[in-house]
Amino acid sequence: MSKRLQGKAALVTGGTRGIGAAIARRLAADGADVAITYAASSTKADALVKELESQGVRAFAVKADQADPAQAAGVVTTVAERFGRLDILVNNAGVFVAGAVDDSGAAIEELRRLFAVNVTGVSAAVRTAAGYLGEGGRIITIGSTAADRVPFNGAADYSATKAAVAAYTRGWARDLGPKGITVNNIQPGPIDTDMNPDATEFAATLKAGTALKRYGKPEEVAAAVAFLASPEASYITGATLNVDGGINA
Repeated sequence: MSKRLQGKAALVTGGTRGIGAAIARRLAADGADVAITYAASSTKADALVKELESQGVRAFAVKADQADPAQAAGVVTTVAERFGRLDILVNNAGVFVAGAVDDSGAAIEELRRLFAVNVTGVSAAVRTAAGYLGEGGRIITIGSTAADRVPFNGAADYSATKAAVAAYTRGWARDLGPKGITVNNIQPGPIDTDMNPDATEFAATLKAGTALKRYGKPEEVAAAVAFLASPEASYITGATLNVDGGINA
């Protein structure tokens, strides 16, 4: 595999499992030094760091609560200082909370945390990264096809957070374009992870709704991230790329 990201430094938030871990592995395989964040246990994070280092790149993990803007911003500074630079920010950390708008029992605190992690934390990271990224810098956020289409009840709040990220992407692309920094949004459809396994009744319904009639793999999302992080994507910014098997076709 070509080391087209050799000499670059990347931060992947929420990088210990699923899509985040696949992204970290792919960026390292392409030659980038990679830092990841984790929210709780360090066991998976430490194991992944060792795996990344075995590819000949520098890697480390930082514990951070994405819901806290100060921590989200602080991680960016830590990574830039330890690597001596920052070239790629991948906003992958996110949470899902369901609840219908007419559900009087829905916890407001859960709603606050949903927006804090999925929107405010992303914004804090981007605002800080903007001070470190230079010409050729890349900001890539993992959104969701739920930003465009809400296929089931109770997902309005989650969908709203992902729609906000898509809108921010367009605005940030305008703000940072003069500096040569691109900002893009990837919207996965149903992806086979431990949080959304391809082995449930609900999964069968989702697969039936895709054009390809299958779940995606985390590596397929990671491939899209690697492309947008590469020199070949230098004229793509403010874009949303659906990696969804055609579920929104």
